[in-house]
Amino acid sequence: MARKSNPRITSGRGEKRRCHWAEGPDRDLTRYHDEEWGRPSHSDRHLFEMLTLEGAQAGLSWSTILHKRSGYRLAFANFDPLKVERFDARRRTALLRNDRIVRNRLKIASTVSNARAFRAIQREFGSFARYLWSFAGGRPIVNRPRPGRIPARTPLSDALSKDLRKRGFRFVGSTILYAFLQAVGVVNDHAVGCFLCPPLRSRQGARRQPAK
Repeated sequence: MARKSNPRITSGRGEKRRCHWAEGPDRDLTRYHDEEWGRPSHSDRHLFEMLTLEGAQAGLSWSTILHKRSGYRLAFANFDPLKVERFDARRRTALLRNDRIVRNRLKIASTVSNARAFRAIQREFGSFARYLWSFAGGRPIVNRPRPGRIPARTPLSDALSKDLRKRGFRFVGSTILYAFLQAVGVVNDHAVGCFLCPPLRSRQGARRQPAK
């Protein structure tokens, strides 16, 4: 699920104003929002991790996946695609008994096949990061959204989804990939009023404070 529907702002712990999904009692969500979500990532291992987790989240809540994140790191060799692509049938079957991850046969199998496709992109482009960021011209897309203005998918996520499918990836629908793009900072959707929302720049390049 994309962390973007109705991006209203609320105040919470520490007197900071955050995107609404990061408020509430779940400290893991708040920490993820404050320390990771929307920050540009160029680490192939982190990109493979988030691509895997966003695919695993299909049909579930993001908090469920976030709480299983450490289990995923143990189960999938700390998201080293070189190691994951070598998981054989016995290893995949064992993962179906691992209650620290989502025990879905298709999602487990897709993680292994996606690792192979991921490695193919690395060989072709030098890194998955170089491939991914080329879709955005090498720079983050900063939206500074207001309530009700964020789509579930965009032409960018459509194009990335289409290309990844052609390359053999699974669980990479456009909606999943828009959430992925947000997660790794290719798209910055921190809402106006959130303490992490980037300030505006004037036509002269001066930084302006976000609207309150």
